[in-house]
Amino acid sequence: MAKRSLFASPEGIRLAKQAFYQKGWTQENLAWEVNLKTRQPIWRFFSGNSIERINFIEICSILDLNWREIAANPPAEVGEPKEQSLQDLDLLVKKTRSQLQDKIQSQCGTLQLLDINYPVGIENIYIDVNILEEISSQEVFNFDILETLPPSEVDRFGLGDVAQKQIPGVEAVKALSKLRVLGKPGSGKTTFLQHLAIQCNQGNFASNRVPIFITLMDFAEESRKLQEYSLLSYISKIFIVSGITEPSLVETLLSEGRVLLLLDGLDEVQEIDRKAVLREIRRFSQNYQNNLFVITCRTAAKTLTIKGFTDVEIAAFTQEQIRTFAIKWFTALSKSTAKNGEEKATEFMEKLNLPKNFSFRKLTVTPLFLHLACWVFDRQGRFPAKETEFYKQCLDLLLGKWDEIKCVERDEVYRGFILPQKIKLLSQIAGATFEEGSYFFKKLTLQAYIGDYIRSLPNASKDPEELEVDSEAVLKSIGIQHGILTERMHGIFSFSYLAFQEYFTARKIVANHNLEPLEKTLEKLVGHINEPRWREIFLLTASMLRSADSLVQLMKQKVDSLVAQDSHLQDFLSWANDKKSQANSPSTSATRAFFITLMRFPDLTSDFMLACIIDQELFLDVLLDNLAAECFRFNSDFAHAYVCSEALSDAMNIIVDIGFKESLEVLKDELTEANIVPEEFQAWWHTNHHDWSNRLKGVVSKYEDLQHDWNFSPEQELILQNYYSANQLLIDCLNGNSEVTSAVREEIKAALLLPQKEIEEREWN
Repeated sequence: MAKRSLFASPEGIRLAKQAFYQKGWTQENLAWEVNLKTRQPIWRFFSGNSIERINFIEICSILDLNWREIAANPPAEVGEPKEQSLQDLDLLVKKTRSQLQDKIQSQCGTLQLLDINYPVGIENIYIDVNILEEISSQEVFNFDILETLPPSEVDRFGLGDVAQKQIPGVEAVKALSKLRVLGKPGSGKTTFLQHLAIQCNQGNFASNRVPIFITLMDFAEESRKLQEYSLLSYISKIFIVSGITEPSLVETLLSEGRVLLLLDGLDEVQEIDRKAVLREIRRFSQNYQNNLFVITCRTAAKTLTIKGFTDVEIAAFTQEQIRTFAIKWFTALSKSTAKNGEEKATEFMEKLNLPKNFSFRKLTVTPLFLHLACWVFDRQGRFPAKETEFYKQCLDLLLGKWDEIKCVERDEVYRGFILPQKIKLLSQIAGATFEEGSYFFKKLTLQAYIGDYIRSLPNASKDPEELEVDSEAVLKSIGIQHGILTERMHGIFSFSYLAFQEYFTARKIVANHNLEPLEKTLEKLVGHINEPRWREIFLLTASMLRSADSLVQLMKQKVDSLVAQDSHLQDFLSWANDKKSQANSPSTSATRAFFITLMRFPDLTSDFMLACIIDQELFLDVLLDNLAAECFRFNSDFAHAYVCSEALSDAMNIIVDIGFKESLEVLKDELTEANIVPEEFQAWWHTNHHDWSNRLKGVVSKYEDLQHDWNFSPEQELILQNYYSANQLLIDCLNGNSEVTSAVREEIKAALLLPQKEIEEREWN
């Protein structure tokens, strides 16, 4: 066994005093560095008396001395056969693990998931996480690159989910003996540590070590009461509670490097304890460096560095990890009795990946939000009809509930902010930056926004230096506590998800609208109707307003004004309006939408979306016109002709008119016969393609009465594009979850895509 106490040799005392005098310290200074309550052990050390081994080693470490050279009769090197055989150590580890099994199982075996009123076995829900070897916020890029980044790439940039190498978390622990795992709130840091503890306890990982799991917040609070920050003492108490009373056992295991020490939540330690805790972790990990150490900490608190530890970051979930998590979640927690977990998870994934649920999909890359999405889907059978409901649930978690669940107390300046103040601050930051078109912002810019808000609070200091200090503290707190603002790279911040920036921007618009008697706020918003990046803001705002009548009416006025001054475009709209009398569709606005789209881009099916949303019966017209356009694009490929033939068959299955169907049957027979031998078809198609396509166009035109000779200028094409997109957005707001009265809804739908004279007549009548 390792000696419990050591004393210095005469030569060792001389070397120690020499190093001590060079430091220029007092004995009280040295005692503080070693985390001792009194200077008595320091006096005993320099007097050549025995002191506890751990204190002896720490004093030498602080004085930059090799303790073995200072001690009289130091113990043999760790691992020497004469000290203890490996076989004995292995038996000791197994015995200790067995004695600690109940303690580890109690600490780490279950999870208390949000809104689930019973504990869940960790292995029933845990999935392996991946680790990024590079910390995204430490990367350096040219800020000019960020300013040109499209909105679709904002969430992905700087998160390491595209280009960075990822390795399994367990492999990272195996490769690095001192590891600090960083991650955003809810990214699975604590669960990862609990999984390591359980696996080690079962002998499936680090089987030659004893797992010890410590919540650093609890360690700090108890140490403060005792006025002694000692991990050795804290671990000894854990052993005693578990019935392990042998005094030297803890130090033996640590000295022999047989411990897996898991320290959870460095960011949760209060400021009053932080320096002492960091110093103790550094001291302890140096004295017992042959053990495995894993610490977790939120990414925003990465400045709490610990010498000798390697920082890594938990990666966002991949598609496969999301699917695996969903299967485990629905198997373990689903209330459904009609379907098993995998079937329910498959349904969940199918709906999650639908285009309309893309906003939800972007948030489910962390376990916290993925769990929330599963919980909502399990109870409702769908995702929330209003995206704002889901965003609100996520933000309520981050802005307070998550720390409350974990019983974490924060003690910075930001703690005095109540929830409405936090929301207002974040809304102001989001609104200002989004209005500028900024998704990334420098630290000083962000602090200026925060300083402006603090200045507006009652009894706030007006002193510039105090405001600067407070704004920096608030920015740090927002990052550590909520993860809503995150440092994507050194000195450059953004909202952790673009959806949050859009949500807070819309929330600011709604708040300002409620405070103003006129419609100035909504008028300002409507001015962005042709800017694609504002699309989500319109939809979110419409769903959040108590009444969206004013918004959709202003949007309709703006849409109509886009084409009001161009006589040629007005003639075109009149022509489309006149077609309604010839169409079989009962929806006149759908008919207008179809013909307007058809004239603009006859070969793009996606642009018929507006018409199809209004009236599904127009699908046949879309199909036929696209077929004609496709056939005119010369292509001698056999597969191309096959696709044309199949599309023609689909159209004929829908057509009711006998004459129309017979005319198309003739054309289809020619194409089918030519397709029998590919080589013969290529020769036939090369000779007959133009004539065949013209006859197809003639048949379609005869029965559909279409014309394609409007000859719009490039400027008019752009106006029509904006006009069409704005109408599409207006329809989406009407069909979304906005509070629009029936009268206003029907009035707008009936007047969609009308020429100006028709609109004026309707208003007059």
